[in-house]
Amino acid sequence: MSRRIAFTTASVTALMLGQQPLMAQTADDLPPTVAQADMTTEDKSPIIVTGSRITRDGYSAPTPVSMLTEDDIQAQSPANISNFVSQLPAIQGSSAAATTTSSLSAGTAGIASVNLRSLGANRTLVLLDGQRSVASSATGLVDINTFPQALIERVEVVTGGASAAYGSDAVGGVVNFILKKDFKGLQLNADYGETTYGDGANYNFSATAGAMLMDDRLHVMGNVNYFNQEHIPFIDRDWNNSGYNVIPNPAYVAGNGQPEFVVASQTGPNRVTPGGLVVSGPLRGTKFGLVNPNTGFASVGQHVFGQSQTANAIAMQGGDWQEAGRGFVGSTSLEPGQERIGAYGRVSFEISPNVNVFASMSYNKMKLESNYLQPINNGNLTIRRDNAYLPASVGQQMNTLGLTSITIGTTNEGLPIGGAENERAVYRYVIGGKGSFDLMNRDWNWDIYYQRGISRVNELLYGTWRTSRINDATDAVFAPAGNSAGIPAGKIVCRTTLTAPTNGCIPLNRIGSNGQSQAAIDYILNDGAQPARFQRLQQDVAAVTLSGELFDLPGGPAAIALGGEWRQEKIEGEVDPQFNTGWQYGNYLENNGKYNVKEAFAELSLPVFTGAEINGAGRVTDYSTSGVVATWKVGATWQPIDDIRFRGNISRDIRAPNLDELFAAGTGRSNTILLRESGQPTRTVGYQQKATGNPNVKPEVASSWTVGAVLTPTFMPEFAFSVDLYRVKISGAIGSLAPQNIVDLCFINNDQSQCNNLKIARDISGRITNFDEILLFPINFASQVNKGIDFETSYRTSLDRISSSLDGQLTLKASATHYISNRIDDTLNLPSQTVGQFSNSQFSTSGPPAWNYRLSAIYNSQRVTTALIGRGYTSGVLDNNAIICSTNCPASTTNNRTINTNFVGGAFFLDASLAYRIPVGNSETQIQLTVNNLLNRDPTLTPNGPTGDSQFSRGQASLSVGDRLGRTFRLSARFKY
Repeated sequence: MSRRIAFTTASVTALMLGQQPLMAQTADDLPPTVAQADMTTEDKSPIIVTGSRITRDGYSAPTPVSMLTEDDIQAQSPANISNFVSQLPAIQGSSAAATTTSSLSAGTAGIASVNLRSLGANRTLVLLDGQRSVASSATGLVDINTFPQALIERVEVVTGGASAAYGSDAVGGVVNFILKKDFKGLQLNADYGETTYGDGANYNFSATAGAMLMDDRLHVMGNVNYFNQEHIPFIDRDWNNSGYNVIPNPAYVAGNGQPEFVVASQTGPNRVTPGGLVVSGPLRGTKFGLVNPNTGFASVGQHVFGQSQTANAIAMQGGDWQEAGRGFVGSTSLEPGQERIGAYGRVSFEISPNVNVFASMSYNKMKLESNYLQPINNGNLTIRRDNAYLPASVGQQMNTLGLTSITIGTTNEGLPIGGAENERAVYRYVIGGKGSFDLMNRDWNWDIYYQRGISRVNELLYGTWRTSRINDATDAVFAPAGNSAGIPAGKIVCRTTLTAPTNGCIPLNRIGSNGQSQAAIDYILNDGAQPARFQRLQQDVAAVTLSGELFDLPGGPAAIALGGEWRQEKIEGEVDPQFNTGWQYGNYLENNGKYNVKEAFAELSLPVFTGAEINGAGRVTDYSTSGVVATWKVGATWQPIDDIRFRGNISRDIRAPNLDELFAAGTGRSNTILLRESGQPTRTVGYQQKATGNPNVKPEVASSWTVGAVLTPTFMPEFAFSVDLYRVKISGAIGSLAPQNIVDLCFINNDQSQCNNLKIARDISGRITNFDEILLFPINFASQVNKGIDFETSYRTSLDRISSSLDGQLTLKASATHYISNRIDDTLNLPSQTVGQFSNSQFSTSGPPAWNYRLSAIYNSQRVTTALIGRGYTSGVLDNNAIICSTNCPASTTNNRTINTNFVGGAFFLDASLAYRIPVGNSETQIQLTVNNLLNRDPTLTPNGPTGDSQFSRGQASLSVGDRLGRTFRLSARFKY
């Protein structure tokens, strides 16, 4: 309550201050273009944007470049820079700490990546000051939250292939984070935020200092930062309480005209309850409740089943659906807990007017805590008749019926929830120099640097049990009289202890809720020794670039840039052998390997006549693992009149396999899938997945083109508009088949090559009970075609041009991306189209919305800055290949499933901020209130299902779009001297 009062007081104070009469700000009067081409730094030197090695601005470059300024970032005052960047229309499917909670065994939980065009984060090249940054995982993902946010001057986004200019991974484009390098003085920042529900508190402190020494030839600057995010361990929001999921239709029978799947509310798990549910046999429906601490036995009742397709179906509708999922539904973290400490330092020295050398160092350490889900036994836990914790009434029934065991399903209420406590420390050291010289009366520039980046990653799981221990502990019995182990008669022990008295097993009560002893919990969790893996990633880069003018053409001087680069990527892993196998999650293996890359590139700009320029680039790359590959690009701009400029670009780009795809020793995870056997009803079966690397995988190749126009009407100099149509085609894309695909191809398509990737467990009758292993490994087998249109416009004007009584400046910006196609063809299944497909389900892949947009209006005066930002996306579907029907449905197939509804709504979110500056002498203090999701708009409901143990734990809203937290408040204070 006190925090809400503080926010209210701050809001009123800021609004009152905003009503004071203000003087006009002395701002740069140059109008912005769509790419902010004419923006200048404080010393009026031109801003050179990414996308070309040749000095130019974004406006004249043939490749579209968007720029986000420091003002744009501060308008939303994001807790993390990733939260801001991921809102851009061209960036879709990026990961954040809240979207990677399930990546336990992969070790990527907590990483905030960038994904351009929804082509995949590993196909977006992330740069820091135009240089590569060491990844935070073996999969090559760069965690952009490790960058010093307080020092970010601008973010440049190149939406187009740029491998010829910058190397591998720039298939979707480049995102370049540019840091301040000439900061002088002292700046202190403090931020505090929380949601309208009083949770998710976070705070951030940073200090930046810089000084010019030795007649301004020596510049020294540094920054320290601390960030803390409160953990929201459950999805505690009203929108997650309706039981809205995709389930197999209870009324469906092949050929009866009903849809195979239905989207419905009031659905829940069909084969589990918090304390245990008998799922088969004559006692089916018997459920166990709370354990009586006085007796040690659980209460017994009768479960009310809802409607389900079969008794073995994973989900039901109605009945005791809420009780069945209690504690399990929404047990994934809504917002992981984070703690980050960062430091950055840079020193530069002007040896001569034409030579400057520099060195920089950065350090960022992140600790993450995230829940994944309440551990579950989905109808596969066997309890013997002589189990010591079995209530007497049930034991008597079993005796009467001649049952030696029962099979139950349980969400294990009382056992700890599983999750990750990852730690990552990222170090980055750079030394280099820049300079210029005169050659034949023409200006030339050189740039050379060496970088070493190191990521030290500690992956630690919690709440995960050792399979052998929980199996032994579950099989608890009363010690018989006269047993050979000498155990007192009637004492509850593990059955294995009767033959191995010193095995240390502590019996665990699995029958009922909250009846487990702490000693038993500690035992199955291996006495605190949980699966852990240490990995060290190292990236070394040495690069040199030379650029200058060659000769004159009718349109201006021809320019060239050329250079070379050497890079080495290495991973070393350490895992205690006890964590290699036998765990619920984890089962870590050591990843070890390295490769090196040698590259040479050249770029040429030819202004053939006034208003027309041709740009070309080429790069030859030699990988120690896969050999030589070439990339190139050709672009052109033409400005027939001052009001319009046409631009176009074609390129050949690559993405080389990362360390994980090459050298992964294997990671595992467990879940359930649908088994469709000929002549047998569809049923749910568990599996254990093992994903390994493949040293023979080759770089994937992309061909892309972009064509567009920029309008800058002379009669409206403050206005600019651009439109660009693009197409990217990836061949030989690196990927792995999903477990469901492998099983379907084996049992439906009789593909023996896929059957070879399965280790199958069967009972004595030959019935499949489990897939003990589904082997996954990357191969070059898929293609992807991505098409769309980018729109961007901006308008800036001084308000005194409208009326002399007004002051300040108004900036309007809008950007939108219309995704036309994102077609993926793995050659084994029918091609899939993911545009407009919002999926939490297991039978389709989530893709970008058909339209994604962002609008902003920023008013800036000498004292006050206010901003209003709208962002949103259009509606979509669950599965682009689904057939919608309620009666007279055609046959439902793997590629074209029948379903009762396929609609997922769009959403619009509104953000607002108000900042007030108080100048005092040579210092300035700014106070800002930011409200994101001002209208507290719920995220679009996106149902989970129809299979998977984690179906009900992840939340009923998409992780890739929307706003799951709700309205958030953020109060910021900045002091600059």
